[in-house]
Amino acid sequence: MAPLNLARLIAVAADTIAAHAEELTALDQAIGDGDHGLNMKRGFEAVRAEADAFAAKPLPDALKAIGTKLVMTVGGASGPLFGTLFMALGKEIAADPDRSGLAAAFGKAVEAVAARGKSQIGQKTMLDVLQPVHDALAADKTAAEIADIADAAAEATVPMRALRGRASFLGERSIGHMDAGARSTALLVRSVGQAIGESA
Repeated sequence: MAPLNLARLIAVAADTIAAHAEELTALDQAIGDGDHGLNMKRGFEAVRAEADAFAAKPLPDALKAIGTKLVMTVGGASGPLFGTLFMALGKEIAADPDRSGLAAAFGKAVEAVAARGKSQIGQKTMLDVLQPVHDALAADKTAAEIADIADAAAEATVPMRALRGRASFLGERSIGHMDAGARSTALLVRSVGQAIGESA
């Protein structure tokens, strides 16, 4: 794998979330609390503010620190879930991972998110993007292919009925709307691919 420019990756991710904050908020207003875009933007701006400090750490420590920062700053239900993703990835990943090591670590991180959210695939959550992304990583897909898979997986949450989170209280009315957490996950996947592509 190409050397990872973590500071650049953080900047691209924060820019992406900021650029789509209104879209994420609109999605969340339809079936959630309506604060997902603002919360995610706040969290990633907080990570951006310490990007150089994070980038100076070994990759596992950096990911765990980023996860902790997201838990502290995103708030709502998303903070613990996105924080868990990064913290678990940091716990499992090697300092200089190869592709198979990255896929294995990401798989463990997805399991940790499922356990934290007491959720599974098909319940209209970020897991509906995370699992296909893991499968694509394990299948050695390119960054562009993985980003497209993530986008399609987020789109696939539209016809689902929400079975977890605030949206689950809406029952049938949750059908027809994209899950905001799935969308923000797909945006982050594409931004990571973009940043890695720049350094390749």
